[in-house]
Amino acid sequence: MLKDKFNIYQIILASGSPRRQQFLKEMDVPFIIQLNEIEEVYPNTLKAEEITNYLAELKAAAFNDLKPNEIVITSDTIVWHENKALGKPKNYSDAFQMLQSMSGKTHDVITSVSFKTIQTIETFHEVTKVTFKPLSEAEIIYYLDNYKPFDKAGSYGIQEWIGLIGISKIEGSYTNVVGLPVEKVYSKLLEYVKMD
Repeated sequence: MLKDKFNIYQIILASGSPRRQQFLKEMDVPFIIQLNEIEEVYPNTLKAEEITNYLAELKAAAFNDLKPNEIVITSDTIVWHENKALGKPKNYSDAFQMLQSMSGKTHDVITSVSFKTIQTIETFHEVTKVTFKPLSEAEIIYYLDNYKPFDKAGSYGIQEWIGLIGISKIEGSYTNVVGLPVEKVYSKLLEYVKMD
């Protein structure tokens, strides 16, 4: 059984994101959640996936006393739009401006994932292109008032109302936009359990 293979390891998900936690549950991967508080600050010279790679590895670096059978999974997601990183909004006004800036345009959603063991750290990233139709001010206000996406990179969740009515095109992994490129994570886990 697949679950039995994963049970060889203690998989630690270092994420408070309910969406990432749900993905691992739905993959039938046994895991525990462990969070180490870090300040998510990166050098301003970094761009695109350099940012998410840096932050995923920064989160992994907080786990420095792993046991031989433990694997820590850390990740970070940003929206990259017009050569600028859009993380979680600071407030309502910031969220409104982010969504307005992406209205009628295409942006990249970039997620990096790090796998850390007692011996190694491996990091990969995934990029998905997302296109919004032109969004009216009323649509943005309705979404912010009713869904309060202030814990999400780029101020939106593709799985929510704004994704249903506002996204006209997506190129790449859907789960990546939700917050974790599940297909790649699963493939990497299989490498650890040495399955064909």
